[in-house]
Amino acid sequence: MADTIKIDVEFTGGLELLFSNQRNHKVSLPAQDQDGKAANIAFLIKHLCENLMTDQKRELFLLDESVRPGILVLINDADWELEGEDQYELQPRDQIVFVSTLHGG
Repeated sequence: MADTIKIDVEFTGGLELLFSNQRNHKVSLPAQDQDGKAANIAFLIKHLCENLMTDQKRELFLLDESVRPGILVLINDADWELEGEDQYELQPRDQIVFVSTLHGG
């Protein structure tokens, strides 16, 4: 197993404002979490918050250590519910998209 996994992450629907106003990110993260398990979406979410999020308003992205309701997560263009949600084990070159469906007003 490789030491790191390189994936593409995209934020849309206003979420990019939390991540340096940048929509697309090339992310390299450890292939294993702190417990030695294969990196999964839950690990990615934590990694993004600790290493990429520039806005301090984590509550706009997270609720109880996972993405808030109203944020769609796509794994290689498929809804994460079809892939095991946050337990999906990341693969090199995966494309993960976070889409906010929440609108103020």
